[in-house]
Amino acid sequence: MSANLQENFKSEDSPKILFEQTVKGSRKVSNYLIGAMLSIGGIGFLLASGSSYLGTDLLPLGRPSTLIFVPQGLVMGLYGIAASLLAIYLWRLISVDFGSGVNVFDKEAGLLVIKRQGFLKEILVEIPLKDINAVKLDVREGFNSKRRISLRIKGRKDLPVSQIGAPQPLLELEQEAAQLARFLGVGLEGF
Repeated sequence: MSANLQENFKSEDSPKILFEQTVKGSRKVSNYLIGAMLSIGGIGFLLASGSSYLGTDLLPLGRPSTLIFVPQGLVMGLYGIAASLLAIYLWRLISVDFGSGVNVFDKEAGLLVIKRQGFLKEILVEIPLKDINAVKLDVREGFNSKRRISLRIKGRKDLPVSQIGAPQPLLELEQEAAQLARFLGVGLEGF
């Protein structure tokens, strides 16, 4: 059935009844790089700590066996444990593609369906399209810049529907918000 709806959306003769937005999750190049650096650093600190405890060099770099175990080797071991735990957490987020999902605006069913991949389970939110008052474009520049598209919903807080991460170019964000507002038949609020 969804294949038929998507075909109707692409057909120029029929009215558009389905609008889908895909949202990227945590599978980004930057997360892979940070995960690799945390893994390598954590293992390096653990090996340096083990070298200072055992008195033998487990690392080919430097001479960590000459470190005194208390306090230097012990502190390096704590750094290694912390980095390894952070790396495990980040690799878990990458493996489940945390935050990825889809926004489906379906005029035929009269629903907005938001699906996101959570840490342990999938999150599903359904909102009637008639409750959407406007599409809001939030733009804040500066040190902690923010560029996102939100929906104004009756009786609720604004619901962000754009992806997080690196800010999109302003022109693309404006075009996406205008396209969504036209599809929903509601106003576009800016800045």
